[in-house]
Amino acid sequence: MSRAQRTHFLHTWAAACTGAGAPPPPPVIDRTLLPDPWGLYDIFFQAAPSTDEMEFVKMSADQLFATFTLSKDDLKRVKDIVADEAMRRGVAPPRCSSLVATLGFVWSCYLQGARESCGSDDEGSVTYILFPVDHRSRMKPPLPEKYLGNCVGPAFGVAPKAELAAAGAAGIFSACAAVASAIDEAVRGIGTPSMDAWLDRIKEAMAKGILSVAGSPRFRVYELDFGFGRPAKVDIVSVARTGAVAVAESRSGASGLEVGVSLQPAGMERYRKCFADGIAWLHTSEVENN
Repeated sequence: MSRAQRTHFLHTWAAACTGAGAPPPPPVIDRTLLPDPWGLYDIFFQAAPSTDEMEFVKMSADQLFATFTLSKDDLKRVKDIVADEAMRRGVAPPRCSSLVATLGFVWSCYLQGARESCGSDDEGSVTYILFPVDHRSRMKPPLPEKYLGNCVGPAFGVAPKAELAAAGAAGIFSACAAVASAIDEAVRGIGTPSMDAWLDRIKEAMAKGILSVAGSPRFRVYELDFGFGRPAKVDIVSVARTGAVAVAESRSGASGLEVGVSLQPAGMERYRKCFADGIAWLHTSEVENN
């Protein structure tokens, strides 16, 4: 069961527990709604990696988990900086949603932390970010919003490590542009032969260095209420095994986003510093530009 399926189940369960108002409509369980003329189910099932292979990063016993928040103002600054950098370069700005801004900022911070660790920009090598894209609305006909089944595809963002690790606007722009391009490619690839190569591309990305993403702000995890109030904090504990970052809406409900990160102590200290320095720079840059 995917995280989207589990979250819908939890929302239904919570509504039944509280008895407040009418419960949400039941999930739609009808696999015939999703045609498979390419036989992708058999392709993916036969080539699917094992559980060990899906753990992209082998975790140690001293692994730490922490949550970092990008506020509504932080995200606006990222979007403004991306637009300004595109204008400076004389290129069309990438489509920069709040999710794109979050993933781009987090990805750039990761690479800056890695650069501090190894003392090198690792010139010439590339790195990947892998995250799911919901395709229910893109099916013909579209699938119901409450469809209880997997209808997601991978988005592959790729960029040179040195570009992402660059300080300031350059690194953020490169990361956000790669994430936006990955979403555009994922959407265009639906219903084309490129879908056959998804698993091969995942394995290639794993071999070259990958940051994977779990969760989504669309899951609305902070709206869950089983009768004793909404949660004070929600974590996706599986990121401690996979090395993924977890993304969710902000618990403050102020249009920000939360990012859960799992790293060893030294890596976590570097990431905290890169994240804090990046947030401070966003707003220092705003003052300077004004």
